[in-house]
Amino acid sequence: MRVLGIIVEYNPFHNGHLYHLTLAKELVKPDYVVAVMSGNFCQRGEPAIIDKFARTEIALLNGVDLVLELPFVYAVQDAGGFARGAVWSLHNTNVVTDIVFGSESADLSFLQKIAEVMVKQPDPFPTLMREELKKGHSFPNARKYALMRYFDLTKEMDPKQVLRIEKSNDILGVEYIRSLMILGSQIKPHVIKRVGAEDRDERFQGKFSSATAIRKCISNGDWEKVAKALPVNSLRVVSRELNEGRGPVLLQHMETLILSKLRLMDRAQLQRLHGFDEGLDKRFIDCASKATSLEDFFACVKSRRFTLSKIRRLCLYALFDVTSDFVEKSNTFGPQYLRVLGFSAKGRELLSKMKRVSRVPIISLCSLYRKVLDQSMKKPERFQIHPELFEQQLLYDIRATSIYSLLLPKQSERIGDKDFKVPPIMIT
Repeated sequence: MRVLGIIVEYNPFHNGHLYHLTLAKELVKPDYVVAVMSGNFCQRGEPAIIDKFARTEIALLNGVDLVLELPFVYAVQDAGGFARGAVWSLHNTNVVTDIVFGSESADLSFLQKIAEVMVKQPDPFPTLMREELKKGHSFPNARKYALMRYFDLTKEMDPKQVLRIEKSNDILGVEYIRSLMILGSQIKPHVIKRVGAEDRDERFQGKFSSATAIRKCISNGDWEKVAKALPVNSLRVVSRELNEGRGPVLLQHMETLILSKLRLMDRAQLQRLHGFDEGLDKRFIDCASKATSLEDFFACVKSRRFTLSKIRRLCLYALFDVTSDFVEKSNTFGPQYLRVLGFSAKGRELLSKMKRVSRVPIISLCSLYRKVLDQSMKKPERFQIHPELFEQQLLYDIRATSIYSLLLPKQSERIGDKDFKVPPIMIT
C-alpha cells in the first residue's frame, strides 16, 4: 500500500495546488492521499481567508482522501517548526510512505545536502552561524551566509548554489527533509517543480497566481480574476462562504484584538512567550503604545533582523499566550494526536487502517477527546504521549477556532467552541 502525504495550507486552494496534487499522484501512484493542513491561522502569522472546515471540503473535492489538522503550535511557527510538526504528523500516521512537495529548484539531492549539514552540524558550521547572527542578519539570511562560507571552506559544493534556497518552497523543502532525517522516518521524499508566481507576489498573474495575489483579489471583490485562478469547486465553496458571512477573514480584522492585548501586557509577560528575545519585548511594548494601526505597528517593529512574518507570528504568540516552555515541549515530543478534519469514502477506509497502527491517538470528534486520551493512557506500550501536552496542544487549537470565529463578518457566525460543534467533513 502506498500512501501519499502532502503538507498544505490551501489559503485558498488554487490552480497551482491542483497542479501539485495532480502531479504528485502521477509521480507516486498512491492508493490514498493524506493532507496535513494548517487550521485557522497560517505560517506567516495571519488568519486563513476562510476557515479550516471549508478548506477541508475543497481539499476533499479536489482529490485528497483524508485531511488532518496541523496543531496550532506548529502552524504558526517559522519554517523549521512548521515543517517539524507537519512531517511528524505524517510520520505518526504510520501509513504514509511518500511525501511530495513543491520546490523552486526541484533538485532533491541539493536540498538533501543542505539538510544534512543542518542536521549533522559539522565544524565549522555552528561557529559560522553564530558569527552571521552577530552581524545582525535575520535567521534565514544568517543561515544562508553561514552555509555559503561552509561550502567555500569545504569545497563540497559551489557556495553560490546556496542562493538557490532563498525561495520559500525550497526553504520549506530543506526543513521537510531535515525533519525526516531527525525522525529517522522511512517516508520517501519527492519534489515537483513549482510553477506560477512566487508565494509573496501580490500581482495577479492569471491562471497560476500566488495565494497572496488571490487573497488580495478576493478582499477587493475582483471575482473575474479570482475565477481564473481557482478550480471551479474551490471557487464555489469560497463564494458560498463569503456569501454566507464566513469570510473573508484578513489580518487587518485582528487590529483591535492584537493592539489591545499588547497594550495590556508588560515586558515581563512578553518575555515568557516564545520568540521574544533580543529586546523584542521592549520594542513591542513601545511600538504598541504609539501605533494607531497594525500597519504602523509593523513598520515600527520591523528591521533587517526581524522579518514581517516573524513579527506577525509574535503577535499571535502574544494574543494566544504561547509560552517558550510550551513550544519547546511541543518541538521535543511532537504532535500528541492526529485531528481528523474530513475524509472521503476512500479516506474512511484509510482512517480505519490508521486507527490500528498510528503512533499517537486519533481524534475524530473533538467532543470525545477526553475519552480518546483516557483510552490511550491505558495503552502505554503503543502510545508514548504526554497527557498534559496533549490537552495543551488541543486547547490551543480550540481557542484558535473560537478567536477566529470573532473575525467573521456575520455576527451570528461568531459563536465559540466550533470544534465541539462541527463534525468532520465527509465527501462521498
